[in-house]
Amino acid sequence: MSSYLITWVAVLAASAACFALKLAGHLVPDHWLSDPRVAKVASLVTVALLAALVAVQTAGSGNHVVIDARVPALAVAAIALVLRAPFIVVVIAAAVTAAAVRALGA
Repeated sequence: MSSYLITWVAVLAASAACFALKLAGHLVPDHWLSDPRVAKVASLVTVALLAALVAVQTAGSGNHVVIDARVPALAVAAIALVLRAPFIVVVIAAAVTAAAVRALGA
């Protein structure tokens, strides 16, 4: 089998799995979802997945942990969010921080 065909088979299999998972979510009975414990777990899982994504994208590069300009930029963004800055200000502050750290050679 060529790698082109294997890639397409993998893409189609992953697409089918995602569709099946989404369909299973729609088929869950409503009374299961109305349980307060389920709602609490669902909200915590969302936050945990987002935090994991931010951590991996900030400090990860392949199979290595990399501390570069993204870490101080994330710290500045977190501080701006705590101070309740508008989202555009958070993004610009993080971008300027990353650019300044990179310009300083770090």
